Amino acid sequence: MKKSINSMALFLSMLLLICSCASSTMIRTIPAGGKLYLNGEYAGITPYKHRDTKIVGSTTDVRIEMEGYEVFYGYFSRNEKADVGAIIGGVFLLFPFIWTMKYKPERTYELKPISTDKQ
Repeated sequence: MKKSINSMALFLSMLLLICSCASSTMIRTIPAGGKLYLNGEYAGITPYKHRDTKIVGSTTDVRIEMEGYEVFYGYFSRNEKADVGAIIGGVFLLFPFIWTMKYKPERTYELKPISTDKQ
């Protein structure tokens, strides 16, 4: 019986660990339809759901291009929200602590129209 409980605890810890390694965030723009580049590589059109397994503190560079709008440059880091599953998994297995933070669920970037004023 005790072996069964230990096996179940280990199984649940591993399940939490596996689920907690990845983090995702929905990237939106106002207006929608911007070409999204992450770390210099084309990722898709906004809205776009980004998912990765980077470790805590990892930064992703963002560039968004849209005809008639200024190019947007920014970044986001994997340190925005605590991940309870990874923290619990880390208590049992130690190494999941590198995934204890995740992205906030959603981010919205407002694109600025290119100024056509000539002075």
